[in-house]
Amino acid sequence: MGIISMIVVGFIVGLLARAIMPGEQKFGIILTIILGIVGSIVAGYLGAALGFYQAGEGAGWIGSIVGAIIVLFIYGLIVKKR
Repeated sequence: MGIISMIVVGFIVGLLARAIMPGEQKFGIILTIILGIVGSIVAGYLGAALGFYQAGEGAGWIGSIVGAIIVLFIYGLIVKKR
């Protein structure tokens, strides 16, 4: 059940991050799920490094969305250089 909930949460976080971030992102469902999951991981590590979270603690919804927006921003910078 853990994997299914991770996929559902990743999808919701990815959709919200894409809706908040300006511009057009042409991602399918799979990349949106991956975006949400990676955003959650980034938020967890960044929050732990800044002292917002304890080691091993989850980032939460807002932190995950912010992490996904950071990932989208970096992705946009990489794609523009090509």
